[in-house]
Amino acid sequence: MPCLETIVELAPRLRRKEVSPVELTRSCLDRIEKLNATLNAFITVTAESALAEARAAEMEISRGEWRGPLHGIPIALKDLIDTAGTGTTAASAVFEHRVPTEDAEVVRRLRQAGAVILGKNNLHEFAYGGSSLVSFFGDVHNPWNTERIAGGSSGGSAAAIATGLCYAAIGTDTAGSIREPAALCGCVGIKPTYGRVSGRGVIPLSWSLDHVGPLAATVGDAAVVLQVIAGYDPLDVGSADVPVSDYVSGLSEVTKNLRIGIPRAYFFDDLDDEVRVAVEQAFFVIGTLVANVRDVRIEVTSDRTVQAAESFAYHAENVARTPELYQAETLRRIRSGEKISAGEYIQRRREMDEERRRARDFFADVDLLVTPTMPIPAPAIADLRRDPDALRPAELKLLRNTRPFNVWGLPAVSVPCGFTKSGLPIGLQIAGPHWREDLVLRLADAYEEATEWHGRRPAGAAPAAVDSGVK
Repeated sequence: MPCLETIVELAPRLRRKEVSPVELTRSCLDRIEKLNATLNAFITVTAESALAEARAAEMEISRGEWRGPLHGIPIALKDLIDTAGTGTTAASAVFEHRVPTEDAEVVRRLRQAGAVILGKNNLHEFAYGGSSLVSFFGDVHNPWNTERIAGGSSGGSAAAIATGLCYAAIGTDTAGSIREPAALCGCVGIKPTYGRVSGRGVIPLSWSLDHVGPLAATVGDAAVVLQVIAGYDPLDVGSADVPVSDYVSGLSEVTKNLRIGIPRAYFFDDLDDEVRVAVEQAFFVIGTLVANVRDVRIEVTSDRTVQAAESFAYHAENVARTPELYQAETLRRIRSGEKISAGEYIQRRREMDEERRRARDFFADVDLLVTPTMPIPAPAIADLRRDPDALRPAELKLLRNTRPFNVWGLPAVSVPCGFTKSGLPIGLQIAGPHWREDLVLRLADAYEEATEWHGRRPAGAAPAAVDSGVK
């Protein structure tokens, strides 16, 4: 199966009018129509408005009004990111009929860059889980094996990227909800530093832990999207006024001077054997790209009080008024935060701030950290359905290696690093200091260039773009 052409490859062709935004958009819409019934990756497809946006982009480009590398590129949004005039449901009956009047800040920036919005991706209800099996709109299926989970909570976004239903997607990550589905579906997902991308207009799971970031087929494409959505938003209390690096140009900088730390304790506990082999092989490749690789030790906290308390605080009114509209498992998880006292929350929140300060010390002697993204490949849906009580423990195991980086607020990316014998993707996680997404992406891109894993696509994925004849 040939590779889907990337944003990095398409952008200059779009600018030269060799490829049409309208044809790109129609191609994505055709694939959505063909595959979405199986994957359930989209809740809402905005075909009419997407084609109108594509036609507008085509006219602008024809007039020489080039907005940048996302101009005319079809992308999708996780369905808890507000879109003016289009439903934003959070995959819940609670918000089944909710239609925002304003775009989220990330959507505003994407529109300003000329991106074409294809629709809204399915997810784990209110982002409170790592399987995308709890949704008012049904399960999301893994495109490599539809009997397996796609991961969560941005499961629909990852499934859509893997099969070429869109060229990029915006997800959210509170404990790993971008990186986990990216790893399980064989694509790239980056969680930037906490405060790097505005969360204004995004339905929260936990204000202190939520991060917004892109999923894409390649590191270069993820860098292009992050470049557009990153930056200070004075109307978002969680946004930080810190200069944004040139992520795209930074990919070409050398990695030979980088020092890499591998925290084996905790992050390598109970690894699946095939995951372990793939990750060790990835370490060997990385060793050829950098100055040195060494083992390091990092203490990890597993307390989830802040997330539980903040989730309940957001949902308390709806839980009291219409509890029956929530999926039963989501309601149970939300209510787990009901008994947390204000004093306990304040203490745990203070400790989280201390953890974020402590994270600076991780990089005293190394530049980046590398771990497996997931300890296991994608579980079978039937196995998780068989015992409902096993679902949450399985999700917590999947999110074990990603969650600490949300607590620390550090930037982290997942890139493909192999496949199991049965053909399931395996992910590698690269993390760096606060505000150093450029370093994280640089090593990720170098590793991607040195391997071929990113070039694989599941059956049914899109072929390369064709010339449109538009001049």
